[in-house]
Amino acid sequence: MGRIIAVANQKGGVGKTTTTINLAASLADAGKNILVIDSDPQGNTTSGLGIDKDGLEKTFYDLLLGQCHVEEVIQKTEVKSLRILPSNVHLSGAEIELVGVEKREHLLKSIVDNMRFLYDFIIIDCPPSLNMLTLNALTAADTVLVPIQCEYFALEGLNQLLHTIGLVQKRLNPTLEIEGIVFTMFDSRTNLSMEVVEDVKKHLGDDVYRSIIPRNVRLSEAPSYGKPITIYDPKSKGAIAYADLAKEVIERGAKKWR
Repeated sequence: MGRIIAVANQKGGVGKTTTTINLAASLADAGKNILVIDSDPQGNTTSGLGIDKDGLEKTFYDLLLGQCHVEEVIQKTEVKSLRILPSNVHLSGAEIELVGVEKREHLLKSIVDNMRFLYDFIIIDCPPSLNMLTLNALTAADTVLVPIQCEYFALEGLNQLLHTIGLVQKRLNPTLEIEGIVFTMFDSRTNLSMEVVEDVKKHLGDDVYRSIIPRNVRLSEAPSYGKPITIYDPKSKGAIAYADLAKEVIERGAKKWR
C-alpha cells in the first residue's frame, strides 16, 4: 500500500513545486511507481511535468467535484512510472463550489484511499496557503514533507505550519505525521544559509533531512521546458541532491512503515 505525502508550506516561494516535481521523478527513477496530484490552482506542477494545463478537458477540479472518474483525468508524463492528476486555474473555484458539501475536507481522502494500492507513493503538491485544498491534502496524507528556504524568516513560517499540522491532527487526521523538513535554495557561500540550517536542526533534530537542495540554475530552467531535473540535466547538482533526497525518503519510510 502506497504512502501519501503532502508537500506543504503556507509560505510561498520555498521550492514546494520544484520539490514535488523532482522528488517524484527521482523516486520514479529509483524504481517506484508514483502518482503526483497537483492541488494548486496555479498548475505549475502540471506544466512542470510537460502537460499543457490550458488544453485539458478534465482536471483534478472535475474529479474533486465528482464530475468524472480518475481514468478521465490521469495523465502520463515523460518519466516512466510517473503519472499525474493535473490542474489548472479552474481549481480555484473549488473552494466556493464545495461550500455546504458534507465532510468536504475528506473529498481527496476518499479519492486516494481507492488508489493507494496502485502506487508506491502518492505525492500531493499543496497551495501556498491554508485553504480547503490544503486541508483536503493534509486530511488525505500519511505524512507532510516541508520544504523551507534558507532565509531569515524560515523558522517563523515553519512554526505556523507546524501549528496548522497540529490542528489537523486534532480535528481531521489524527495519524498525520511529519515526513521531514528539507532545505531548499541553499547557498553555501552565505553565513545566513548555514545559520538557518543549524537553527532548524536545533529545534527539530531527526525530522530534518540530511539532503540539502542547493541554489541551481538548471533546477530553475527545467520547468520552462516541462521537464524534471532528472531528464533536463541528470548530472547537475540539483539532480544529484533530489536523488539523495529520494533515497532518504525511501529509507525513512522503510523504517517507519515496517
